[in-house]
Order: sequence, then structure tokens, then C-alpha cells
Amino acid sequence: MYGDQETVRKILTELGDTWAVVGLSDNRDRAAYGVAAVLQRFGKRVVPIHPKAETVHGEQGYPSLSAVPFPIDVVDVFVNSSLAGQVADDAVAAGARAVWFQLGVVDEAAYDRTRAAGLHMVMNRCPAIEIPQLG
Repeated sequence: MYGDQETVRKILTELGDTWAVVGLSDNRDRAAYGVAAVLQRFGKRVVPIHPKAETVHGEQGYPSLSAVPFPIDVVDVFVNSSLAGQVADDAVAAGARAVWFQLGVVDEAAYDRTRAAGLHMVMNRCPAIEIPQLG
């Protein structure tokens, strides 16, 4: 498991409430849409990152992390594992405090690079499953 329970808790409760959700569009059938709604219910600001830069859940979207004009605390990644490493690198460059790879998104080299850069990270887990369990 990539990301122990203490790291999960720290990301969800201590590292900030502005979450960039990479892969979030207004497609209600995609997992990112539902997870973003759960994050909002728990007080997180959700910033959609998608090439279409759509407004989702009332938040303006951006085509990339580098286009976001304010600090991002956590980058939640809903892209294919083959693309996730670049997103993790972009999160480091953007000054994020943590990266979260969703269920099924695995890139061990990106995990190692991100941790070496000083960011907290979990991989192959879902914050919408974890956050209600925190109590």
C-alpha cells in the first residue's frame, strides 16, 4: 500500500483544502465527478483540471496545473497510470503539498520522485472512501 493511514489522515485533514482534481470534467458518469462532490461535502475546494477547462461543481476549470493562478494544496489524479507520472511532476513544480493517485492509478517511480521532492503522497486509494472514515 502506498500511503499509510497517517499519511492519508494528514493529507485529508492538515495539508490544506484546495484540491486540484486532474481529469475532472462535467461528465457525471466519470468517477472524478462523484469523488469531487464528496470532497466538496467535506469542505474541500475542488479545482477541475481538464483540457476542456470546464466549470464543474461551481468551480472554474483550468487546462493544466500550471494555469491555476492560486496555490494548490493537494493534486488528486484521475488519469491513466502512463500519464500520472507527468502529473505528479507538474504537482511538484506547482508547489503542491501532496499528490493523491486514485484507485487503479499506479506509478512507483512517480511515487518515489514525489516523496523525494518532499511531498506527501498516496497511491491506488480514493479520498471519497477514506475521508468519511476519519470520523
